[in-house]
Amino acid sequence: MPDDPHHSAPHHPAPPATAGRMSAGTRSTLLGAMFLMATSAIGPGFITQTTTFTVQLGAAFAFAIAVSIVIDIALQLNVWRVIGVSGQRAQELGNALLPGLGWFMAALLVLGGLVFNIGNISGAGLGTEAMFGLDPRIGGALSALVAIGIFLNRRAGVAVDRIVVVLGLLMIGLTAWIAITSTPPVGRALSNVVLPEDVSFLAITTLVGGTIGGYIVYAGAHRLIDSGVTGPEHVRDITRGSVTGIVITGVMRVLLFLAILGVVTAGADLGTGNQAATAFGAAAGEFGLRAFGVVLWAASITSVIGASYTSVTFLTSGGRTGDRTRMLLVVAFIAVTTLAFLLIGAAPVTLLIFAGAFNGLLLPVGIAVLLWVATARADLLGGYRYPRWLLAVGWLAWLLTLYLAVNSIRPVIELFA
Repeated sequence: MPDDPHHSAPHHPAPPATAGRMSAGTRSTLLGAMFLMATSAIGPGFITQTTTFTVQLGAAFAFAIAVSIVIDIALQLNVWRVIGVSGQRAQELGNALLPGLGWFMAALLVLGGLVFNIGNISGAGLGTEAMFGLDPRIGGALSALVAIGIFLNRRAGVAVDRIVVVLGLLMIGLTAWIAITSTPPVGRALSNVVLPEDVSFLAITTLVGGTIGGYIVYAGAHRLIDSGVTGPEHVRDITRGSVTGIVITGVMRVLLFLAILGVVTAGADLGTGNQAATAFGAAAGEFGLRAFGVVLWAASITSVIGASYTSVTFLTSGGRTGDRTRMLLVVAFIAVTTLAFLLIGAAPVTLLIFAGAFNGLLLPVGIAVLLWVATARADLLGGYRYPRWLLAVGWLAWLLTLYLAVNSIRPVIELFA
């Protein structure tokens, strides 16, 4: 993806009157990175998971959402800070610790990203079907062409930043409207945050894996590197971006939860098919169904952008790979996954299970690499003194990623047992 104008321009010290303030270019880059991370997490699987657990747990799901957000912030803070301060991508730090480790991380991530991108394109096709009644295969292919067109843009970096922000806000706005229309029991949901009626550890771990698993945890941080927002002098900006990205995802999760909860509490039967679409329709009729199509399409196309961009950053080097090469690789990534979608119609369950296992395996490996850099390799951080409290929080959260890895591998073992 072509570098942003403010990345390639020479750096000039800020005048005293504006020192310490965030420049317009940095603010735009941070906003784009935050929404790239957030919208990468908000994909078709995000919508399905949230709906399923809301139907199963009801208002008690609020506790799982709150806990998962806290864990996500703990992990994302560390990932963004290590990558941002070092100015190196995750696989580059892995190779610096142990030759070949970074490429192992890249192989797992790209394989998982390829399969899940088939699901993202499938979701875009279903979104166009809900909006316009278009055949999902045609809608998916057209959506892929839209994504390719974005990356072929001369200023692709700026285009991506703006599009993910606009579509992210559109998703949040429409879901908020449905949440208001469905009149959910907000008081009961709030009380469950503190005193849950039911605690589901499976729901918590699933949400964490779905929010920062696989490529998602690196999407925003790698975007910052490509935009030149790196180094200890940007720690405050990096911290703000990492937390805000998770908060944006959390806001969308809460709104979707409330929208579904209101419909379920009113006694609507969502059936066993597309429960989210049924809930949107029950809340707002024909408009609700169309709104669901827009939300699903926006969630899917931004995930296509996030998965493709981030996967390619694991195959390239910021300093040695040209902009044109990166752009062509992203286009090829989208084209290959679109062709696979057209040939098989959707992502087969077996492949999705495999992708989930690879992503679940990558999470503790990648997090451990970055935490070890922060713990014992200050030379890779330019001598930056890493906060001990942040390390402690990070290692505690890392223990949960091990549990996620075990859970993600188990279905594969059972599948072939």
